[in-house]
Amino acid sequence: MKSDAIAVGAIRIQFLVDPEQAEESVSVFECTVAAGVKVPAPHSHDAFDETIYELEGACTWTVDGNRVELAPGEALFIRRGSVHGFENEGDEPVRFLAIASPGIFGPSYFKEVGALLANGGPPDPAEIGAVMRRHGLTPAPPG
Repeated sequence: MKSDAIAVGAIRIQFLVDPEQAEESVSVFECTVAAGVKVPAPHSHDAFDETIYELEGACTWTVDGNRVELAPGEALFIRRGSVHGFENEGDEPVRFLAIASPGIFGPSYFKEVGALLANGGPPDPAEIGAVMRRHGLTPAPPG
């Protein structure tokens, strides 16, 4: 069952399987990313793997320094500890599913980051980093 959409800057997230529904075995969420957007800050996951399945449009992922463009129907596995980020370099929105296993990553992360971005002005990297760490993400060092 889809949750209400969560706005995180130019991304919209809807959870299809909440971690609590699946007894933390998996979480599944759909992301819609506006055209011309590079998000999020490069990061890694400490305790879960992530699989991306492209639904619409082409999204460019960078995983451990390697660029991969996903087209609809293609999937990408991101092992825990791999530094990654993505961007929509196209002129149309993209949509993909993200599957995290085990399912220890849920809506609260996106709600917290969304609230920080909604405050107006540039986000404070230290605050964003603190939220990321609280939810099992490690920001990549700058550069």
